[in-house]
Amino acid sequence: MNTNTCTISAINGFTDNYFWKISAGSQAVIVDPGDAKPLIADLIQHQQTLTAILITHHHADHIGGVNGLKDKYPCIVYGPSKEAQNVVEHSVTEHDRFQPQGLSETAEIIEVPGHTAGHISYYFPQLKALFCGDTLFAGGCGRIFEGTAAQMFHSLQKLARLPVDTRVYCAHEYTLSNLRFAITVEPHNKALQQRLKSVEKARANNQPTVPSTLGEELATNPFLRVNQTEIRQTAEAATGYMMHSDEETFAVIRKMKDSF
Repeated sequence: MNTNTCTISAINGFTDNYFWKISAGSQAVIVDPGDAKPLIADLIQHQQTLTAILITHHHADHIGGVNGLKDKYPCIVYGPSKEAQNVVEHSVTEHDRFQPQGLSETAEIIEVPGHTAGHISYYFPQLKALFCGDTLFAGGCGRIFEGTAAQMFHSLQKLARLPVDTRVYCAHEYTLSNLRFAITVEPHNKALQQRLKSVEKARANNQPTVPSTLGEELATNPFLRVNQTEIRQTAEAATGYMMHSDEETFAVIRKMKDSF
C-alpha cells in the first residue's frame, strides 16, 4: 500500500497471521512480530534495517519474534504500558503521540481493552492507517479473553469514530469466517452480501482480504452495527428477551460468534 512517504506491506506468518511492515526507504518498522524468521528474511531481501517494533498486546503470536529481531537489529520496542513489559522498552498509553524510530509519521495510541486487558492500537493519521492487532478484524472482532464485553464494545466504538477512509490493518486472515457469521446475524444487508461474495472469490484464489477500510467495516461488520434493528432482533431471537442497549446486543452476538 503506497503512501506519500511510506509503504505498508504484509509478511505472512504461521497459518493466518499478518506481520505488518512500514517501510521508509532502507528503514522499516514491524508491527506485532510473532516470528522473527520470515521477517529477517524479508528485511534482508529488501536490504532494510529494522528501526522499531510496535506491539499491540502480549500474545505469543504477536511478540514471539521480538527477541530474535533484537538480536540482529538495534531497534526500539514500543508497546502497551499495561502488558508485555518483558519485551517493551518504550511504554505508550492512551492519547500518546510519538514518531517511531525510523519514521517521520506520528502514531497516536488508542487503548482498546477487551481481547486482552492492556491491548492498544496505533493510528497513523498521515498514513490513514490503523494497526489494531486482535481488536477489530475485517468483518469481525477479537475474542474476549481478559476483558469484558462492555470493554470490547467501548473499544470498538472508539475505533468506529476514526475517519471512514482509514485502512484497517488487522493481524489475522479471518475475514471469510467472520463474514459467514455476519450474514447469519444481518442476512438482509446487501453490502454484506456483496462483500461476502467478493471475499469468497478472493480466498478461493488465495488472495488477502486485508486491509479493509473503516467505511467497509461500518457497512458490514456486525460488531460495529449493533444499533441496527435486524441485528438487535437476531440477538433477541437467540436469547428470548428484549435488548435494552447496544452494549447488551453486542455481548449477545459476541457470545454467538464464540460458538459459531
